[in-house]
Amino acid sequence: MMWRMRRRSRTICLSLAFITIFLHLFLALVSLSINHQPCDPPLPPKTHILRDLARTNYTSVGIGGLAEPPTDTKQRDSSSIDASKDVKGHVRTTPASINTAASEDHYDANRAEALESGLLKLEALFDHPLYNMPSPPVPEEDWLLKVKPKVKAGEKSSQMWVSASQEAYEDVQWTSSSNTHPPWLRFHLGISRWQLYPHRDPNMEALTQQLATQRIVSAVQKSGGTQLKLVMSFPNYGQALFKPMKQERDDETNYNLYYFSDFERHNAEIAAFHLDRILGYRRVPPVVGRLVDVVKEIKDITTDRKLARTFFTSPVGNLCFYGQCTYYCSTEHALCGRPTNLEASLAVMLPDLSLATRRSWRSPWRRSYSRSKLAKWETESDYCSTVKKTPPYNKGTRLVDFIDMVILDFLMSNMDRHHYETFEKFANNTFMLHLDNGRAFGRHSKDEPSILAPLEQCCRIRRSTWLRLRLLSLPQYRLSDVMRASLSQDPLHSVAPLLSEPHLAALDRRLKTVLETVSRCQKQQSQDGGGDEVIFDDSAYLKDMVSPAG
Repeated sequence: MMWRMRRRSRTICLSLAFITIFLHLFLALVSLSINHQPCDPPLPPKTHILRDLARTNYTSVGIGGLAEPPTDTKQRDSSSIDASKDVKGHVRTTPASINTAASEDHYDANRAEALESGLLKLEALFDHPLYNMPSPPVPEEDWLLKVKPKVKAGEKSSQMWVSASQEAYEDVQWTSSSNTHPPWLRFHLGISRWQLYPHRDPNMEALTQQLATQRIVSAVQKSGGTQLKLVMSFPNYGQALFKPMKQERDDETNYNLYYFSDFERHNAEIAAFHLDRILGYRRVPPVVGRLVDVVKEIKDITTDRKLARTFFTSPVGNLCFYGQCTYYCSTEHALCGRPTNLEASLAVMLPDLSLATRRSWRSPWRRSYSRSKLAKWETESDYCSTVKKTPPYNKGTRLVDFIDMVILDFLMSNMDRHHYETFEKFANNTFMLHLDNGRAFGRHSKDEPSILAPLEQCCRIRRSTWLRLRLLSLPQYRLSDVMRASLSQDPLHSVAPLLSEPHLAALDRRLKTVLETVSRCQKQQSQDGGGDEVIFDDSAYLKDMVSPAG
């Protein structure tokens, strides 16, 4: 009996094994007879362009190239990741399905529509009467520079600026006629007592275009400063200050770092110029973004031996350099192309100090630049009363000019304003230059209320500034919208937006804080029933803030 049961069990097991083998063979034959399809479904027409662009190193896109894909569709190749992302570890993924591609197309359409709406808002803003105050002609003494007057025909040659014959530079002859001047010289001749350039400056387009595209014939290090900067020269004898890209646009400043340890950002310099213009100040020299070829436009043309010695090739083949400066000039903080292209900001240089001397002023609200000490204004609640009695803040517009700069710094979270400059020709009756904004836009998730201390302590703001801030808080002129639109006109926007959306949202949030601070000052002044008015009526000074004719 037991033997029969064992035999039957063995038969059943053999049958099951046979059936299993048969099913495996059958499924294998069926699978081989079916044509395999790719993992990704077929892409609609032109979608492959988006896929290819997403897989391409984004800095390889030229100024006039394709517009950038959405942020989450960008992906570096492995060599670029190894070269510049090994520390940060940011890797972006590429969409792998048609549904994702379709959603991104929809995102692109929405973003394009928002950008078009923002451009209309920007145009409406600059058409507003607050930006077009009527004014008389500029008095002769209010121009920073002058062109020599006409002379007799026999002396005409002495009134021409004739270039020396130098290799790579243009052979030019400039006369007193502005038609013969390059854009950078027209910019210099357009600086007046109250502004660097006029509203709706007809020279601005040509100036920014040349900064972005003109051939670079010389690159040398600029002395001074804590981080590497270069002076770039052009064939028409114009010059620009070069600040390279040091970190990604989406990177926030480490919260554990002190403000004086932060990197300088190229996109911050560009954004500061646009924000300053939107606020109606026009005190930041024009700045443009540019993709610079590290080999052809720096290494091969530099005559700076100290700079030339610092070039090297990274392990993945990218060309790098680090120069010489006080901080962040070492192989650990090298600036590397991808493989040779490097993003940078180029700011037009101001007139040479031999032609227009500038005075440097220590900020009354300068930070201590110490890890343990506090500045005087951080411990004395009545600090502004002392400042108001001190020249040049005791008369004229210097105090409200300073408050203008404070508002600009708070909006872009710039804690590094230790000095400012003015043109000596105009003594104390002139505007303040808003220079060196590279440490702005470091954080968007946190505001720095201490930057607003001068406004809170002095409770003083010029009427024209206050009205423009209120205008920018309205939906039809929303600050973030017009800022996004203005930045879209920069050449580097074709690579990626210069400010991320969180930074743009932070502008609206901080603008609200500024207006709330002014409201508290007004309320406090009303309760006290005395003291200076919060709103400084600058209508008497507006007539002097003129635009050149034509």
